[in-house]
Amino acid sequence: MLSETDDQVQGPPGGLDPLAAVLRPVRAGNAFEETVERLLQVIKLGVVAHGDRLPPERELAPRLGVSRVTLREAIRALQEEGYVESRRGRSGGTFVIYRTPRPRRGDLARVAEGQVEQLTDALTYRMAVETGAAQLLASSGLTDQRAARLRWALDGVNTADAAEYRRLDARFHLTIAELTGSTLLSTACADARMRVTDLLNAIPVLRRNIEHSAAQHVAIVDAILAGDPEAARRAVVEHLEGTAALLRGFLA
Repeated sequence: MLSETDDQVQGPPGGLDPLAAVLRPVRAGNAFEETVERLLQVIKLGVVAHGDRLPPERELAPRLGVSRVTLREAIRALQEEGYVESRRGRSGGTFVIYRTPRPRRGDLARVAEGQVEQLTDALTYRMAVETGAAQLLASSGLTDQRAARLRWALDGVNTADAAEYRRLDARFHLTIAELTGSTLLSTACADARMRVTDLLNAIPVLRRNIEHSAAQHVAIVDAILAGDPEAARRAVVEHLEGTAALLRGFLA
């Protein structure tokens, strides 16, 4: 993450920007509300993890296309709601304190109330953009750096414990879109994930599902690295259909 100095902490291989998909300019008419939305995407998708620092105001404000006053108001609102905290001093800044809550009985039904049709639409949207991203990436040929970045994301999710699994799973899927080099596609994949992230966080992390997903993640990466767009598409379809089946099962 970036500190309040001009130095940047060593990040993942590949030299890409994981914040690019969500830190896009907001519209002037609802600048405060959309700034809150963008920052919540960064936090809930785990682009900036618990305990890590958000980029400094001098970087965030221009990337979001808002004034520092608007940015500070948005950060203050998130601080009041328990998502971030501000610390002073040379090592200070705005730190994420949000943790994905452990699912409790009834959480999914409460989150999904009145959203069944929207869920079906969101799953269709996610299927379209994520299969497209994987096919495009498999067709493009990866540099060694980008292949290393993909393997890094794969290793992260496939070695994650239950507490970190959802965050690192989101990072894996967003990395595929990010590696295509298309900002629009990365943004679409981030948006698609956000539409189901609260529902995913409300269902238990099942050991057998993690094992199954790990094999599917490997199949996705193998197909991309082999330059096989159709195999990549099939692997993503199988993986996302499993996730959709879990959501439908817990909603039933």
